[in-house]
Amino acid sequence: MEFKTPLFLWFGVIVGLLWAVDYLKLFIKSPLYYPLQETKKRWFKVGVRALLFLMGLSAWAFLSYALMQPRKAQKFNPSNIEVNDIILCIDVSRSMLAEDIKPNRLEVAKDRIREFARMRPTDRISVVIFSEKVFTLLPLTTDPALVDQVLSEISIGYLGSGTNIGDGLALSVARAVNSETKNKVIVLLTDGVANVGTMTPLQAAEEAKKFGIKVYTIGLGTDEEARIPVGNGVFGTQYQLIPGGSIDYKTLKEMSDLTGGKFYPAKSNNALKDILDDIQKLEKTEIKVSHKIVYDEKFYIFLLWGVCLLGFVEFSRRFFLKDVA
Repeated sequence: MEFKTPLFLWFGVIVGLLWAVDYLKLFIKSPLYYPLQETKKRWFKVGVRALLFLMGLSAWAFLSYALMQPRKAQKFNPSNIEVNDIILCIDVSRSMLAEDIKPNRLEVAKDRIREFARMRPTDRISVVIFSEKVFTLLPLTTDPALVDQVLSEISIGYLGSGTNIGDGLALSVARAVNSETKNKVIVLLTDGVANVGTMTPLQAAEEAKKFGIKVYTIGLGTDEEARIPVGNGVFGTQYQLIPGGSIDYKTLKEMSDLTGGKFYPAKSNNALKDILDDIQKLEKTEIKVSHKIVYDEKFYIFLLWGVCLLGFVEFSRRFFLKDVA
């Protein structure tokens, strides 16, 4: 417990003493009562006056304590946080349903990226997805719950067929450029080779470099043949085989090198986790040491008790004891 204005204690004490002097009429000579009946009434009033006097002293004690504004520190709210802008650029082409990484590449990517986002609650995060077309699924936001929900709901099928890495990265760069944040990072995850789009991956990387945006690229998939479910048949789920090692590692590495980022091949669930942990460390948010303390103010209850008690005492003096002219 601490006090915001401790010196106000003396103000309450002094005013309380003046009230006590007035209440006890220390400088006024008391009248004499001779009849027995009047004497009995007098002793009754003396008892009531004594009780009211104690209540009045308690009221001034409460008020004096309230004037010091007691409060208790509850928590520290960080201020002046230097946030990063992180754009997650995710491939949602049909090949992301390949089951070489269980249960499939997309589900593994979603789970690991959600973990990554949860570790950055002070940063602004945006989600861009691409296949044949590109789409901003989530503009930059600092709402961790919203980021987690959007990432969990990513699906495949409504952006056409193909892998448009260039335009996906270009849209991510555009999202980052419109921000005033100093540190901007793009994490691009894909499992294929760019085969559609108006801008090549390297052209988009040049744009990122121009604006000082680092691009971390991740190639997700194994070197073995993978199966993609294509529908149900008489004998159950039908699959299409795709060749292993179909990721354009060379271009992805050139993109990251050009922008000052880093390229990672992710050939397993655990490998992807380690990669995102590494990016997490490289792009760790720096927080300036400046905090605001949130207090739980405790003076209200003492102020309420003091006012109520003093009000009751003064009311009783005037209308019951007839003590005040």
